[in-house]
Amino acid sequence: MNRHSSSAASALLRSRWVSPVLLLVLWEAASRSGLIPEHTLAAPSTVVATLFGMIRSGELPSNLLVSFGRAALGLGIGVALGVALGLVAGLSRQGEVLVDPLMQIKRTIPVVALAPLFIVWFGIGETPKVLLIAFAAMFPLYLNLYNGIRGVDKRLVEGALSFGLNRWQLVVHVILPGALPSLLVGLRYSLTISIVMLVIAEQINASAGLGFLVNNARDFMRTDIIVVCLMVYALLGLGADLLVRIVETRALAWRPKLVEA
Repeated sequence: MNRHSSSAASALLRSRWVSPVLLLVLWEAASRSGLIPEHTLAAPSTVVATLFGMIRSGELPSNLLVSFGRAALGLGIGVALGVALGLVAGLSRQGEVLVDPLMQIKRTIPVVALAPLFIVWFGIGETPKVLLIAFAAMFPLYLNLYNGIRGVDKRLVEGALSFGLNRWQLVVHVILPGALPSLLVGLRYSLTISIVMLVIAEQINASAGLGFLVNNARDFMRTDIIVVCLMVYALLGLGADLLVRIVETRALAWRPKLVEA
């Protein structure tokens, strides 16, 4: 039974590659035949050649490092604020009254709409780029941690209190572990949003980074470079999500699986 399930899963995995490969073949054929002009969208072969050329020249790694630094710093600030505010609102009624209304107001404001205001306040340097990412990444952490804390089974809390745990021990050994799955879900959302906001933030007068490459490529109609940068953005998002999945697998090893292979 297990062998049959494994074979079926392998066949399904192979079949999922059919449509992407077919799309690439049709794209290449359309580009080579002139159906898709080079200035509209470069062929996959051209994109791959450009990718390796940018790696060899060091242009892509150096700009990727700048973008990664922006995303990591903004995400770190957003995660720290989101977790801190989620703990305050989730663990205290007074904290909820103080924090949650402000966070709900923040939720209704599109982060992109704050870009002009951040430019007025902080100029066009690195600060508004990092703060836009942090501001966008903060809310998913806050909301999921807050809901995770409030969703902890009351019977677990009552049982822990009956064993004589004080408030600090209750939080550390019962409430936070119970809220950890929600926190990790929020972290995955925050990672995704941070990559999206990185793309937007790097349109603000960037002098280095993937957004800088995209802006220059747009001016010179280099669609191959634009596609390369889009691929890198996508890989950053996939890599970040994979990292959280690995952490989730290890941190939540105690959680029973719904379906066994």
